[in-house]
Amino acid sequence: QIQLVESGGGSVQAGGSLKLSCVASKYVFSTCEMYWYRQVPGKERELVSTIGVLGSSTSTDSVQGRFTGSVDGPKNTLLLQMNNLKPEDTAMYYCAAKKFSPRGGCLPDKWWGQGTQVTVSS
Repeated sequence: QIQLVESGGGSVQAGGSLKLSCVASKYVFSTCEMYWYRQVPGKERELVSTIGVLGSSTSTDSVQGRFTGSVDGPKNTLLLQMNNLKPEDTAMYYCAAKKFSPRGGCLPDKWWGQGTQVTVSS
């Protein structure tokens, strides 16, 4: 059973920065696409950043230029650097990675972390 464990969340004032980490129990990153999501109670989970297997990343419009997703393959760690945080960034943040088949190829299902809370005050 593969586990993803996030850390780095906390409470900051607007304009501050946080760096989230996600460590996998087994070597799973850089095989298939990796993701950062966030969710506010009562709302749907929102995709924040997608990280490709070669390390390229894209971010949703609302965090473009402020958040950067990346992967440290040798450390088996997914990262999310968050700068210039805003109160509307307050959410539970989750890392995820597409599962892969032992026969090769990526599957639509994902492994998920348990989440880390980010709270931004004005």
